Amino acid sequence: MHDDRVLVEKRIERELWQRVLPHLYRDRVPLRVEAWEVPGEPVPYEHAVAQRFEPFEVGAPWGRPWGTTWFRLRGEVPSDWRGRSVEAIVDLGFGMRYAGFQAEGLVWWQGAPLQGVHPRRQAVPLPGSGDAGTVGEVELLVEGAANPMVFTRFQPTPLGSLDTAGDALLYRLATAELGWRDDDVYHLCLDVEVLTGVMTALPLDDPRRQRLLRQLEQAFDAIDVDAVGATAARAREVLRPALDLPARASSMRVIGVGHAHIDTAWLWPIRETVRKCARTFASAVRLMDDHPEYRFACSQAVQYAWMEERYPALFERIREKVAAGQFVPVGGMWVEADMNLPSGESLVRQLVHGQRWFESRFGRRCTEVWIPDVFGYPATMPQIYASAGCDRFVTQKLSWNKQNRFPHHTFWWEGLDGTRVLTHFPPVDTYNAEVVPSEMADSERNFREHGWSDWALMPYGHGNGGGGPTREMVERAARLADLDGTPRLQLGTPAEFFDRVEAELAAGASAPVWRGELYFEMHRGTLTSQIETKVGNRRCERLLREAELWWAAGGPVPVEVAGELGALWRDVLVQQFHDIIPGSSIAWVHDDAEREHARVTARLEELIADAFARLGAGGGAGWTVANAATHPRLEVVSDPEGAPVVVDLAGSSAAPFAPVSGDRLQDRLDDRLDDRLDDRVVTTESSMANGHLAVQWDLDGTITSIIDVARGREVLPSGRCVAVELAPDHPVEYDAWDLESWTRDRGAALSGDAEVVWVERGPLRAIVEVRRSFGRASTMSTRYVLRAGSARLDLEFDVDWHESERLLSLDVPLDVRASEAVCDVQFGTVRRPTHPSSPWDAAKFEVCAHRFVDVSEGRFGVAVLNDGRFGHCLFDGGVSVSLLRAARFPDPDADQGRHRVTVSILPHGPGLDDVLREAEHLNVPVRFVPGAIDDALRLVAVDAPNVQLSAVKRADDGSGDLVVRLYEAVGDRTPVSLTLPAPVRAAWRCDALEDRLETIDVADGFVALTLRPFELVTLRLA
Repeated sequence: MHDDRVLVEKRIERELWQRVLPHLYRDRVPLRVEAWEVPGEPVPYEHAVAQRFEPFEVGAPWGRPWGTTWFRLRGEVPSDWRGRSVEAIVDLGFGMRYAGFQAEGLVWWQGAPLQGVHPRRQAVPLPGSGDAGTVGEVELLVEGAANPMVFTRFQPTPLGSLDTAGDALLYRLATAELGWRDDDVYHLCLDVEVLTGVMTALPLDDPRRQRLLRQLEQAFDAIDVDAVGATAARAREVLRPALDLPARASSMRVIGVGHAHIDTAWLWPIRETVRKCARTFASAVRLMDDHPEYRFACSQAVQYAWMEERYPALFERIREKVAAGQFVPVGGMWVEADMNLPSGESLVRQLVHGQRWFESRFGRRCTEVWIPDVFGYPATMPQIYASAGCDRFVTQKLSWNKQNRFPHHTFWWEGLDGTRVLTHFPPVDTYNAEVVPSEMADSERNFREHGWSDWALMPYGHGNGGGGPTREMVERAARLADLDGTPRLQLGTPAEFFDRVEAELAAGASAPVWRGELYFEMHRGTLTSQIETKVGNRRCERLLREAELWWAAGGPVPVEVAGELGALWRDVLVQQFHDIIPGSSIAWVHDDAEREHARVTARLEELIADAFARLGAGGGAGWTVANAATHPRLEVVSDPEGAPVVVDLAGSSAAPFAPVSGDRLQDRLDDRLDDRLDDRVVTTESSMANGHLAVQWDLDGTITSIIDVARGREVLPSGRCVAVELAPDHPVEYDAWDLESWTRDRGAALSGDAEVVWVERGPLRAIVEVRRSFGRASTMSTRYVLRAGSARLDLEFDVDWHESERLLSLDVPLDVRASEAVCDVQFGTVRRPTHPSSPWDAAKFEVCAHRFVDVSEGRFGVAVLNDGRFGHCLFDGGVSVSLLRAARFPDPDADQGRHRVTVSILPHGPGLDDVLREAEHLNVPVRFVPGAIDDALRLVAVDAPNVQLSAVKRADDGSGDLVVRLYEAVGDRTPVSLTLPAPVRAAWRCDALEDRLETIDVADGFVALTLRPFELVTLRLA
């Protein structure tokens, strides 16, 4: 045959879009429109319907940025439309791309949410239309949200804040009509779309492709363009043999899971996400009514909670669909949290609060963690997931990797401690699939497990900004269920997918194993962007831990206090969403987050004070020092007036959480110095030293020497110094997200024009301050602090930051030879390369570490500690800590203003015991409590320096049992004993939700157990 393929394909495309689709509606009638503009923030339906609506013309402008306009649409369905598919067509002024990133609407019908409208869902089928028919007067209300299009391809925009967005009207109401949909034309369009997609996805020489081309050509030959409605059914019959040809026996099997990845906040604030959820979920349950086979998987318990609180009728519909197996809770978490930045305890609580909520409302817990859009996954996550009953895991984000292609799609992910979870990366490489044949072909082509598995998952639906699956997606899925030339697609759930894979494994198949972290080779800048959001989160995490501890010390916690602590936890967990804490949201979101952190901080301080009052604080003179760290401590700290005092909690009788009387600490100071005179601090004009460290700086305040006195080692390489560097920071794309490998190479050290002044030169503590201006209009003061008895040098930074697209970092060169550095992560440590020897090593040029990075050689090492930074560059001979960024998208004023952080340098001997202790002490300062507390009070003590306590609290069930969560931190199998304030009557290992798993023997009132390397254990003690 003659090769006219290109010509025929062009004919098919044009005739479908220009000559058939315009006939989708047999007839249309206009709707009358009235409108009411909400003067401020959104209001409930009941408030809106009581307002005075004014006539509004189609084509008129509406919608100030972030504003709301309610439209009342009224019209009459003609009597001759009875029994037809009658729809309202609502176009709020959409652009066809980016559903969820522009104007949206929620359609209300008879006082209840009916469905959402967005660029890809403009049709609103009228309830009752079809066989029974709907005729006569109809009325709909549309809650129009004038959300601005903030996604500007990384160009700075003022639209991300109410303060700068302006009040220009953004949209014009384009369409408000009733239409009689021609079902034959509608389904013909879908038939053609699917078969054309299958055809173009096949190789040019595939016989099926050639046959489909001719069958489609014949179908269009059967259409009379002057009578499309009358001839559409005939064209469908021509295509019936092509649609009935079954898939090949060897075809891959794909389970399609309806989904709407709704970012809890991103380019919109949380208040708008609540409405996005209502629009999306209303559409989902409505689609289930029309398509019983449709399944919708939805994560993030907080989003369900919003519906229960603000849209109770819709929530009851959701509950019905959950019971029917159509609306499927997944993920088990309160929000889809970032995995890098929250503490391990926070990630446990994400699962605890999420699982408990799902169980309390729906009678079930989730078995899979579902976080498809998170920016990397630490090596300790499998153990955390499994501790909450989740032994399955779904993500796809690593398909974005820029350097290395991940080698697996279905595999066992093995964590640091050896825990495995069955993991799947959908080979469609998106969580926003639209169920088109090209995606099916991509899934089959990409899938790397053909050698042992037939099954893959495909999450589909408009996401990020919500919307979810459309009826067209579900219709296409029906056509792709068993069709030659494409994988077989069935609609189902994540659990059904994992059941199929587990059946393959049970039958003898062997899945590959990936051990260690799932490092994401993009979005490294999110470890530093919007740093105050991260610092506020770390502060709240510490205070939540303290509040639970001190209330637990006084016995059973009152119900109202326990409830409030749970609510405060949930408030903090929301801000750990994977576009909030990473710093990749608009200004509005981060302003809200920082206000929320401040509110939670203030309330927790009040609750902690109440807890100490219950313990007897407040009476008598002086102070009590309370230590919430895992282990005893002996250190110089600032008293409430800022003066240095020795805190001595190192006695053999001290428990790690014991309040100790501090009213005579100053009286014991002279005795302490007499015992250890070599530890007092001595100074010269440009140096300071104690019995552990000797530090020297030059005339402009740059540290040029750090000597470990005890070991006789110079920490810094010859000719190198500790330097603060400023570098141009211009990512190729994704400004707030990305940091490029060449950024630091282009930086220069801050030098010259510095003022160096002594702040304090006492035997207990020496402080020198270096002050300088730099960059466009920034200033920085850095205090070098050395304390008696301490091998830790603190660098306290106070920066007034007014740069644009710059990276500020602290470069700490080290005269230490090590091919790996040890990084502190949640519930453990991971080793990462200090060299770019392989593409996988080279990609890790910026990594996440929580409290420290350690570089060691044999019996000597140096740790770099911090109390509020996460981004680190590891290089051969040093560590660079990312201090500040100044990205301009999506927040053009990100990070401007004042920031404080402490970075410490700690030389040490073999092992990490000293590092763990000092890192925790830096991040968990002692607390001075007015008055006296019985210094015989004890709570929990552990006797192993490499074991850390993550939580000490009363059990959530109100039983009064004590719950202790602890972990082995460095990879060393360790026997550990716990000493409690009273003899232990019974003890159990339990899961993260505090359900008992196994009994632990109790001897003489003590609890002893052995922790495997990096093992996380939750104990329940009576």
